[in-house]
Amino acid sequence: MPLARETEMTPEETDAFLGENETGVLSLAEDDDPYAAPVSYGYDPEKRAFYFRLVSTPESEKRRFLKASTSARFVVYGDEATGPEEVYRSVVAAGTLSEIDPAELSVEQIEQYGDAKRPLFEIWGEPKEELDIRLYEFETTNVTGRRTEVDRDA
Repeated sequence: MPLARETEMTPEETDAFLGENETGVLSLAEDDDPYAAPVSYGYDPEKRAFYFRLVSTPESEKRRFLKASTSARFVVYGDEATGPEEVYRSVVAAGTLSEIDPAELSVEQIEQYGDAKRPLFEIWGEPKEELDIRLYEFETTNVTGRRTEVDRDA
């Protein structure tokens, strides 16, 4: 039977993990109706804030959940195998998602959006002119990281 050891990551380990990764799952809710979507992000370790470039259409489910300012959760996770041992890491952030007017972007925010990974080309199921691209900042109130080591030979 495999043996698992779980530990909490330090803030420095958490920030390093978030800097190494580029995608996570953004979770929103409206009353009892949940919504989650994979997104790429930029991350500012000093502010512990995330930056998203979100694309939607006027009638999309995503647009329905993107309010002017809403509570949200964001999860980033990953794993790596080194021989018989596997390491799983995850970060869960809670906070408030706010839309940013592109005309009011600071130089620091522009740099963070530049860090948000995105493909060199995009293929959408909708005509491009129907797509709406909006910028969001996710100000966190809590960021926690966990590391789980699993020894399959134990």
